[in-house]
Amino acid sequence: MRGYRFLNKITTAIIITTLSFSCKSSVSRNAEQAKATEKSKPQPNLVYGDLIIKEQSDYLMIPVSLAEQNEDKGIDLKLSRSYERNNQLYNIIFYQKQDGEAHLLLNKKAIITSFDLLEVKAANKPITRVWLYRIVDQDTNTDKKLSSEDATIGYLSDLSGKNLLQVTPNNTRIISWVIVPSQNAIFLKIIKDSDNNKKFTAEDKTNFVRVNLDKPSMGTEIISEQIEQEIKSYVFK
Repeated sequence: MRGYRFLNKITTAIIITTLSFSCKSSVSRNAEQAKATEKSKPQPNLVYGDLIIKEQSDYLMIPVSLAEQNEDKGIDLKLSRSYERNNQLYNIIFYQKQDGEAHLLLNKKAIITSFDLLEVKAANKPITRVWLYRIVDQDTNTDKKLSSEDATIGYLSDLSGKNLLQVTPNNTRIISWVIVPSQNAIFLKIIKDSDNNKKFTAEDKTNFVRVNLDKPSMGTEIISEQIEQEIKSYVFK
Protein backbone atom coordinates (compact mmCIF):
# COMPACT_ATOMS: atom_id res chain seq x y z
CA MET A 1 0.00 0.00 0.00
CA ARG A 2 2.79 2.41 0.89
CA GLY A 3 4.50 1.65 -2.43
CA TYR A 4 1.26 2.38 -4.27
CA ARG A 5 0.83 5.75 -2.51
CA PHE A 6 4.46 6.66 -3.21
CA LEU A 7 4.04 5.75 -6.89
CA ASN A 8 0.79 7.77 -7.03
CA LYS A 9 2.54 10.87 -5.58
CA ILE A 10 5.38 10.58 -8.08
CA THR A 11 2.90 10.27 -10.97
CA THR A 12 0.96 13.34 -9.75
CA ALA A 13 4.17 15.38 -9.43
CA ILE A 14 5.24 14.42 -12.96
CA ILE A 15 1.84 15.44 -14.37
CA ILE A 16 1.91 18.83 -12.55
CA THR A 17 5.48 19.50 -13.71
CA THR A 18 4.57 18.60 -17.30
CA LEU A 19 1.55 20.90 -17.26
CA SER A 20 3.61 23.70 -15.74
CA PHE A 21 6.27 23.46 -18.45
CA SER A 22 3.54 23.23 -21.09
CA CYS A 23 1.88 26.47 -19.85
CA LYS A 24 5.20 28.30 -19.66
CA SER A 25 6.10 27.14 -23.12
CA SER A 26 2.71 28.27 -24.45
CA VAL A 27 3.05 31.70 -22.80
CA SER A 28 6.59 32.02 -24.12
CA ARG A 29 5.48 31.11 -27.66
CA ASN A 30 2.59 33.59 -27.50
CA ALA A 31 4.94 36.34 -26.31
CA GLU A 32 7.41 35.57 -29.07
CA GLN A 33 4.64 35.55 -31.66
CA ALA A 34 3.36 38.91 -30.39
CA LYS A 35 6.86 40.39 -30.62
CA ALA A 36 7.32 38.98 -34.12
CA THR A 37 3.97 40.44 -35.21
CA GLU A 38 4.92 43.81 -33.72
CA LYS A 39 8.26 43.77 -35.51
CA SER A 40 6.74 42.67 -38.79
CA LYS A 41 4.12 45.45 -38.76
CA PRO A 42 5.53 47.98 -41.24
CA GLN A 43 5.76 51.62 -40.30
CA PRO A 44 4.27 54.05 -42.82
CA ASN A 45 6.86 55.78 -44.94
CA LEU A 46 7.67 59.43 -44.45
CA VAL A 47 6.60 61.63 -47.32
CA TYR A 48 8.47 64.84 -48.09
CA GLY A 49 6.27 67.34 -49.89
CA ASP A 50 7.21 69.81 -52.61
CA LEU A 51 9.62 72.58 -51.70
CA ILE A 52 8.00 75.75 -50.43
CA ILE A 53 10.05 78.72 -51.59
CA LYS A 54 9.41 82.26 -50.41
CA GLU A 55 11.56 85.02 -51.85
CA GLN A 56 11.17 86.94 -48.60
CA SER A 57 12.93 84.17 -46.67
CA ASP A 58 16.46 82.76 -46.68
CA TYR A 59 14.98 79.33 -45.97
CA LEU A 60 13.33 76.64 -48.04
CA MET A 61 10.59 74.59 -46.38
CA ILE A 62 9.92 70.86 -46.77
CA PRO A 63 6.61 69.56 -45.35
CA VAL A 64 6.74 66.14 -43.67
CA SER A 65 3.74 63.78 -43.74
CA LEU A 66 3.09 60.04 -43.83
CA ALA A 67 2.30 57.81 -46.80
CA GLU A 68 -0.95 56.57 -45.31
CA GLN A 69 -4.02 58.60 -46.19
CA ASN A 70 -5.52 60.81 -43.54
CA GLU A 71 -8.35 58.92 -41.81
CA ASP A 72 -9.83 62.00 -40.20
CA LYS A 73 -11.60 63.64 -43.12
CA GLY A 74 -13.01 66.41 -40.94
CA ILE A 75 -9.66 68.04 -40.17
CA ASP A 76 -8.80 71.41 -41.67
CA LEU A 77 -6.06 70.45 -44.11
CA LYS A 78 -5.33 73.89 -45.53
CA LEU A 79 -1.57 74.11 -45.29
CA SER A 80 -1.05 77.59 -46.69
CA ARG A 81 -2.89 80.00 -48.93
CA SER A 82 -1.21 78.48 -51.99
CA TYR A 83 -0.25 75.00 -50.81
CA GLU A 84 -2.70 72.17 -50.14
CA ARG A 85 -2.52 68.37 -49.89
CA ASN A 86 -4.55 65.50 -48.49
CA ASN A 87 -2.16 64.25 -45.80
CA GLN A 88 -1.62 65.62 -42.32
CA LEU A 89 1.67 67.39 -41.66
CA TYR A 90 3.75 66.15 -38.76
CA ASN A 91 6.69 68.54 -39.13
CA ILE A 92 8.42 71.01 -41.43
CA ILE A 93 12.11 71.02 -42.37
CA PHE A 94 13.68 74.46 -42.74
CA TYR A 95 16.72 74.52 -45.04
CA GLN A 96 19.04 77.53 -45.20
CA LYS A 97 19.56 78.46 -48.85
CA GLN A 98 23.12 79.74 -48.41
CA ASP A 99 24.96 77.48 -45.95
CA GLY A 100 22.77 74.34 -46.18
CA GLU A 101 21.93 74.22 -42.48
CA ALA A 102 18.69 72.31 -41.83
CA HIS A 103 16.51 71.95 -38.76
CA LEU A 104 12.98 70.90 -37.78
CA LEU A 105 10.18 73.22 -36.75
CA LEU A 106 8.86 70.85 -34.05
CA ASN A 107 10.63 68.76 -31.44
CA LYS A 108 7.50 66.87 -30.38
CA LYS A 109 4.62 64.85 -31.79
CA ALA A 110 1.99 67.13 -33.29
CA ILE A 111 -0.18 67.79 -36.34
CA ILE A 112 0.22 71.02 -38.29
CA THR A 113 -3.19 71.82 -39.76
CA SER A 114 -2.18 75.07 -41.46
CA PHE A 115 0.62 77.60 -41.82
CA ASP A 116 0.54 81.11 -43.27
CA LEU A 117 3.19 83.74 -43.94
CA LEU A 118 2.16 87.01 -42.32
CA GLU A 119 3.51 90.24 -43.78
CA VAL A 120 2.70 93.43 -41.94
CA LYS A 121 3.45 96.69 -43.70
CA ALA A 122 2.96 99.78 -41.57
CA ALA A 123 3.96 103.33 -42.45
CA ASN A 124 7.47 104.34 -41.38
CA LYS A 125 8.18 100.86 -40.00
CA PRO A 126 10.16 97.91 -41.36
CA ILE A 127 8.06 95.04 -42.70
CA THR A 128 7.28 92.36 -40.12
CA ARG A 129 7.29 88.79 -41.45
CA VAL A 130 6.41 85.74 -39.35
CA TRP A 131 4.87 82.31 -39.82
CA LEU A 132 1.53 81.59 -38.16
CA TYR A 133 0.75 77.91 -37.53
CA ARG A 134 -2.31 76.07 -36.35
CA ILE A 135 -1.06 73.05 -34.43
CA VAL A 136 -2.72 70.13 -32.65
CA ASP A 137 -0.31 69.04 -29.91
CA GLN A 138 -2.59 68.25 -26.96
CA ASP A 139 -4.92 65.27 -26.56
CA THR A 140 -7.69 67.43 -25.09
CA ASN A 141 -10.50 64.90 -25.59
CA THR A 142 -8.38 62.15 -23.94
CA ASP A 143 -8.91 59.54 -26.67
CA LYS A 144 -5.15 58.81 -26.73
CA LYS A 145 -4.55 60.29 -30.17
CA LEU A 146 -4.19 63.67 -31.83
CA SER A 147 -6.99 64.59 -34.21
CA SER A 148 -9.29 67.37 -35.39
CA GLU A 149 -11.39 66.77 -32.28
CA ASP A 150 -8.62 68.22 -30.11
CA ALA A 151 -7.68 71.84 -29.45
CA THR A 152 -5.91 73.69 -32.27
CA ILE A 153 -3.34 76.11 -30.90
CA GLY A 154 -1.80 79.13 -32.59
CA TYR A 155 1.99 79.40 -32.81
CA LEU A 156 4.33 81.98 -34.35
CA SER A 157 7.90 81.55 -35.57
CA ASP A 158 10.36 83.70 -37.46
CA LEU A 159 11.08 83.02 -41.14
CA SER A 160 13.78 80.51 -40.21
CA GLY A 161 11.27 78.33 -38.34
CA LYS A 162 13.00 79.17 -35.06
CA ASN A 163 11.75 80.90 -31.91
CA LEU A 164 8.47 78.97 -32.06
CA LEU A 165 6.06 80.55 -29.59
CA GLN A 166 2.53 79.66 -28.49
CA VAL A 167 0.19 82.65 -28.81
CA THR A 168 -3.30 81.28 -28.10
CA PRO A 169 -4.39 79.64 -24.82
CA ASN A 170 -4.53 75.91 -24.19
CA ASN A 171 -7.83 74.11 -24.73
CA THR A 172 -8.96 76.52 -27.46
CA ARG A 173 -9.36 76.44 -31.22
CA ILE A 174 -8.61 79.21 -33.72
CA ILE A 175 -11.62 80.23 -35.81
CA SER A 176 -10.16 83.12 -37.80
CA TRP A 177 -7.65 85.96 -37.63
CA VAL A 178 -7.02 89.45 -38.97
CA ILE A 179 -3.94 91.67 -39.13
CA VAL A 180 -4.05 95.34 -38.04
CA PRO A 181 -0.95 96.92 -39.65
CA SER A 182 -1.19 100.23 -37.76
CA GLN A 183 -0.84 98.30 -34.49
CA ASN A 184 1.58 95.72 -35.90
CA ALA A 185 -0.70 93.19 -34.29
CA ILE A 186 -2.78 90.16 -35.15
CA PHE A 187 -6.21 89.53 -33.65
CA LEU A 188 -7.32 85.89 -33.48
CA LYS A 189 -10.87 84.73 -32.87
CA ILE A 190 -10.92 81.59 -30.72
CA ILE A 191 -13.46 79.19 -29.27
CA LYS A 192 -12.94 77.83 -25.75
CA ASP A 193 -14.13 74.55 -24.23
CA SER A 194 -15.98 76.64 -21.65
CA ASP A 195 -18.17 73.80 -20.35
CA ASN A 196 -15.19 71.43 -19.99
CA ASN A 197 -16.90 68.60 -21.87
CA LYS A 198 -13.76 67.98 -23.98
CA LYS A 199 -15.57 69.12 -27.13
CA PHE A 200 -15.77 72.32 -29.17
CA THR A 201 -19.38 73.16 -30.01
CA ALA A 202 -21.55 76.16 -30.84
CA GLU A 203 -22.50 76.37 -27.16
CA ASP A 204 -18.91 77.13 -26.14
CA LYS A 205 -17.71 80.68 -25.62
CA THR A 206 -15.76 82.61 -28.21
CA ASN A 207 -13.26 85.36 -27.57
CA PHE A 208 -10.54 87.36 -29.29
CA VAL A 209 -6.85 87.52 -28.43
CA ARG A 210 -4.44 90.26 -29.42
CA VAL A 211 -0.82 89.39 -30.23
CA ASN A 212 1.74 92.17 -30.55
CA LEU A 213 4.04 91.23 -33.45
CA ASP A 214 6.76 93.63 -32.23
CA LYS A 215 7.20 91.44 -29.13
CA PRO A 216 5.16 88.25 -29.63
CA SER A 217 3.87 86.49 -26.52
CA MET A 218 0.76 84.67 -25.34
CA GLY A 219 -2.21 86.65 -26.66
CA THR A 220 -4.29 88.77 -24.33
CA GLU A 221 -8.02 87.99 -24.29
CA ILE A 222 -10.10 91.04 -25.18
CA ILE A 223 -13.49 90.15 -23.68
CA SER A 224 -13.10 89.86 -19.92
CA GLU A 225 -15.52 88.05 -17.62
CA GLN A 226 -16.58 91.42 -16.24
CA ILE A 227 -17.45 92.76 -19.71
CA GLU A 228 -19.42 89.61 -20.51
CA GLN A 229 -21.42 89.83 -17.30
CA GLU A 230 -22.16 93.49 -18.00
CA ILE A 231 -23.41 92.60 -21.50
CA LYS A 232 -25.66 89.90 -20.04
CA SER A 233 -27.09 92.36 -17.51
CA TYR A 234 -28.30 94.54 -20.39
CA VAL A 235 -29.38 91.81 -22.79
CA PHE A 236 -31.26 89.61 -20.30
CA LYS A 237 -33.00 92.37 -18.32
